[in-house]
Amino acid sequence: MSQKAEFKDFIVTVPEENQDFVRKLHEKLMERGCRIDIKTARSGYVVSYSFDKKTAANYVFRKKGMLVRIYGAHVNQYTEVLDTFPEEMVQAVLSAPPCKRMKDPDSCNPRCSMGYDFWLKGEHCQKCRSSAFMFLICPQNHTYIEKLLLSEVQARRNTP
Repeated sequence: MSQKAEFKDFIVTVPEENQDFVRKLHEKLMERGCRIDIKTARSGYVVSYSFDKKTAANYVFRKKGMLVRIYGAHVNQYTEVLDTFPEEMVQAVLSAPPCKRMKDPDSCNPRCSMGYDFWLKGEHCQKCRSSAFMFLICPQNHTYIEKLLLSEVQARRNTP
Protein backbone atom coordinates (compact mmCIF):
# COMPACT_ATOMS: atom_id res chain seq x y z
CA MET A 1 0.00 0.00 0.00
CA SER A 2 1.31 3.47 -0.83
CA GLN A 3 2.05 6.08 1.83
CA LYS A 4 -0.77 8.24 0.46
CA ALA A 5 -3.26 5.39 0.82
CA GLU A 6 -1.96 4.56 4.30
CA PHE A 7 -2.25 8.21 5.35
CA LYS A 8 -5.84 8.36 4.05
CA ASP A 9 -6.68 5.24 6.08
CA PHE A 10 -5.07 6.79 9.15
CA ILE A 11 -6.66 10.24 8.86
CA VAL A 12 -10.21 8.87 8.98
CA THR A 13 -9.42 7.43 12.44
CA VAL A 14 -8.41 10.87 13.73
CA PRO A 15 -11.17 12.71 15.61
CA GLU A 16 -12.91 15.04 13.18
CA GLU A 17 -11.98 18.23 15.07
CA ASN A 18 -8.29 17.35 14.62
CA GLN A 19 -8.23 16.10 11.02
CA ASP A 20 -7.45 19.45 9.35
CA PHE A 21 -4.70 20.12 11.88
CA VAL A 22 -3.12 16.69 11.34
CA ARG A 23 -3.31 17.09 7.53
CA LYS A 24 -1.74 20.56 7.55
CA LEU A 25 0.98 19.55 9.98
CA HIS A 26 1.69 16.49 7.83
CA GLU A 27 2.15 18.72 4.77
CA LYS A 28 4.49 21.06 6.66
CA LEU A 29 6.59 18.17 7.95
CA MET A 30 6.85 16.60 4.51
CA GLU A 31 7.85 19.98 3.00
CA ARG A 32 10.67 20.15 5.56
CA GLY A 33 12.07 16.80 4.50
CA CYS A 34 10.55 14.50 7.09
CA ARG A 35 9.70 10.90 6.31
CA ILE A 36 6.55 9.18 7.50
CA ASP A 37 6.09 5.63 8.72
CA ILE A 38 2.58 4.29 9.36
CA LYS A 39 1.94 1.06 11.25
CA THR A 40 -1.13 -0.49 12.76
CA ALA A 41 -1.24 -1.34 16.44
CA ARG A 42 -3.82 -2.78 18.82
CA SER A 43 -5.09 0.65 19.82
CA GLY A 44 -5.03 2.14 16.30
CA TYR A 45 -2.32 3.53 14.11
CA VAL A 46 1.17 4.56 15.14
CA VAL A 47 2.37 7.27 12.79
CA SER A 48 6.00 8.39 13.05
CA TYR A 49 7.77 11.30 11.44
CA SER A 50 11.53 11.20 11.20
CA PHE A 51 14.23 13.56 10.05
CA ASP A 52 17.72 12.25 9.26
CA LYS A 53 16.66 8.76 10.32
CA LYS A 54 15.76 9.90 13.86
CA THR A 55 12.18 10.07 15.02
CA ALA A 56 10.95 13.62 15.58
CA ALA A 57 7.39 12.73 16.62
CA ASN A 58 4.70 10.13 16.53
CA TYR A 59 0.97 9.95 16.97
CA VAL A 60 -0.41 7.28 19.25
CA PHE A 61 -3.92 6.37 20.31
CA ARG A 62 -4.78 5.84 23.96
CA LYS A 63 -8.01 5.52 25.94
CA LYS A 64 -8.05 9.27 26.60
CA GLY A 65 -7.62 10.04 22.89
CA MET A 66 -5.00 10.72 20.27
CA LEU A 67 -1.64 11.90 21.57
CA VAL A 68 1.49 13.28 19.98
CA ARG A 69 4.91 12.40 21.35
CA ILE A 70 7.53 14.92 20.29
CA TYR A 71 11.18 14.00 20.68
CA GLY A 72 12.64 17.37 21.62
CA ALA A 73 16.33 16.53 21.45
CA HIS A 74 17.16 20.16 20.66
CA VAL A 75 14.71 21.74 23.11
CA ASN A 76 17.30 24.14 24.48
CA GLN A 77 17.49 25.83 21.07
CA TYR A 78 13.84 26.97 21.25
CA THR A 79 12.92 27.32 24.93
CA GLU A 80 10.91 30.43 24.09
CA VAL A 81 8.32 28.10 22.52
CA LEU A 82 7.88 26.32 25.85
CA ASP A 83 7.26 29.66 27.55
CA THR A 84 4.12 30.13 25.43
CA PHE A 85 2.49 26.85 26.57
CA PRO A 86 -0.86 27.05 28.35
CA GLU A 87 -1.00 25.77 31.92
CA GLU A 88 -2.43 22.37 30.93
CA MET A 89 0.53 21.63 28.64
CA VAL A 90 3.01 22.93 31.23
CA GLN A 91 1.52 20.54 33.76
CA ALA A 92 1.74 17.66 31.27
CA VAL A 93 5.49 18.28 30.94
CA LEU A 94 6.06 18.80 34.66
CA SER A 95 4.18 15.62 35.56
CA ALA A 96 6.13 13.50 33.06
CA PRO A 97 8.50 11.04 34.75
CA PRO A 98 12.09 12.10 35.35
CA CYS A 99 14.88 10.64 33.28
CA LYS A 100 16.26 7.80 35.43
CA ARG A 101 19.41 7.67 33.38
CA MET A 102 20.33 11.29 34.19
CA LYS A 103 20.10 10.58 37.91
CA ASP A 104 21.73 7.13 37.82
CA PRO A 105 23.02 5.74 34.50
CA ASP A 106 22.69 2.17 35.78
CA SER A 107 18.99 2.50 36.65
CA CYS A 108 17.75 2.51 33.07
CA ASN A 109 18.20 0.34 30.00
CA PRO A 110 21.74 0.99 28.68
CA ARG A 111 20.35 1.32 25.13
CA CYS A 112 17.96 4.05 26.24
CA SER A 113 18.81 7.46 24.90
CA MET A 114 19.26 10.07 27.57
CA GLY A 115 16.28 12.27 28.38
CA TYR A 116 16.08 16.05 28.17
CA ASP A 117 17.54 18.64 30.54
CA PHE A 118 15.79 22.00 30.11
CA TRP A 119 13.99 24.84 31.88
CA LEU A 120 10.23 25.39 31.73
CA LYS A 121 8.63 28.48 33.27
CA GLY A 122 11.55 28.84 35.68
CA GLU A 123 11.59 25.18 36.71
CA HIS A 124 14.55 22.91 35.97
CA CYS A 125 13.38 19.70 34.27
CA GLN A 126 15.20 16.44 33.56
CA LYS A 127 12.53 14.40 31.82
CA CYS A 128 12.36 11.03 30.10
CA ARG A 129 12.44 11.44 26.34
CA SER A 130 9.49 9.08 25.89
CA SER A 131 7.06 11.21 27.84
CA ALA A 132 8.52 14.71 28.29
CA PHE A 133 6.57 16.19 25.38
CA MET A 134 3.52 13.98 25.08
CA PHE A 135 0.31 15.92 24.55
CA LEU A 136 -3.34 15.28 23.86
CA ILE A 137 -4.28 16.36 20.34
CA CYS A 138 -7.15 18.80 20.81
CA PRO A 139 -8.00 22.15 19.21
CA GLN A 140 -6.67 24.24 22.12
CA ASN A 141 -3.25 22.52 21.83
CA HIS A 142 -2.88 22.63 18.03
CA THR A 143 -0.90 25.88 17.78
CA TYR A 144 1.54 24.91 20.54
CA ILE A 145 2.10 21.40 19.24
CA GLU A 146 2.80 22.73 15.75
CA LYS A 147 5.26 25.37 17.04
CA LEU A 148 7.10 22.83 19.17
CA LEU A 149 7.37 20.15 16.48
CA LEU A 150 8.35 22.53 13.66
CA SER A 151 10.95 24.14 15.95
CA GLU A 152 12.45 20.71 16.64
CA VAL A 153 12.58 19.83 12.94
CA GLN A 154 14.17 23.21 12.14
CA ALA A 155 16.77 22.70 14.88
CA ARG A 156 17.59 19.28 13.45
CA ARG A 157 18.00 20.81 9.99
CA ASN A 158 20.40 23.41 11.41
CA THR A 159 22.49 20.87 13.34
CA PRO A 160 25.28 19.22 11.35
